[in-house]
Amino acid sequence: MDKLVDEINKLKREKNAIVLAHSYQRPEIYDVADFIGDSLQLCQEAAKTDAGLIVFCGVHFMAESACLLNPGKKVIVPHVDAGCAMADMVEAEDLRNFKAKHPGAVVVCYVNSSAEVKAESDVCCTSANAAKVVSQMDADEIIFVPDKNLAAYVQTQVPGKKIIPWKGFCPVHHTLTKQYIEGVREAHPEAKIIAHPECRPEVLMLADHVCSTTGMIEAARRDPAEEFFILTECGMTERLNRELPEKKFYGLCNMCFDMKKNTLESVLGCLIDEKEEVRVEKSVADKARSALDKMLELS
Repeated sequence: MDKLVDEINKLKREKNAIVLAHSYQRPEIYDVADFIGDSLQLCQEAAKTDAGLIVFCGVHFMAESACLLNPGKKVIVPHVDAGCAMADMVEAEDLRNFKAKHPGAVVVCYVNSSAEVKAESDVCCTSANAAKVVSQMDADEIIFVPDKNLAAYVQTQVPGKKIIPWKGFCPVHHTLTKQYIEGVREAHPEAKIIAHPECRPEVLMLADHVCSTTGMIEAARRDPAEEFFILTECGMTERLNRELPEKKFYGLCNMCFDMKKNTLESVLGCLIDEKEEVRVEKSVADKARSALDKMLELS
């Protein structure tokens, strides 16, 4: 593994490349990442990098966002088939039809979506800034796509707006139930529960903290508790154990198999060949970029 890390770092220097990695990636990818974060942080890093080549270790919609925010730069992915089940639950044509039924509403689009869907939206958001973005919209009605659970959470944070949710969800988070959390409390009575807002409302009501993946690190750091149970994809538990080794973290067995498709071998291969380039058609890119830029402005 050390040899692979050395080869990747050598190629990064030679090619003026940067590796961006989501927190759900395999732990060994952390060792070659120039930045590890949640969707908002990765969007921000992508927008300000001086690197000419961006290797995005995440899923496809994230690499698309990096491509949109870096016109003229090359964005490549280690595994072209790393997709997102939630993003696949909304398509641009369906959203256009839905918008026609709600002519007075603006569309806030979770970044877990395709560039085509972003192009049909007024602004993007992430789990970290969704409530902040929605609160600043100059409209009383908000179409929120594609995650119905995040939409429900935002509604609790911004009660002055009417949220009209799409019916999508993240399979990793949506499987969790109230009964599961009650079992966690029984098994780990001293542990604080930190939940991702993609979880069901009934789960979030029982959590001690509700936050994005980066927010989870800050919540665990600030909270004096020594034990935590983390309700999100299993990779986050590994990252928390690395970031805060003095505390103990329990987590789910739920794995996002798309996030885990990337390996050190595939990172090295895409750096060598630069073959899996992410491209977005200009007519789509211009509109989608506007929605991302609006998010960054409001953040």
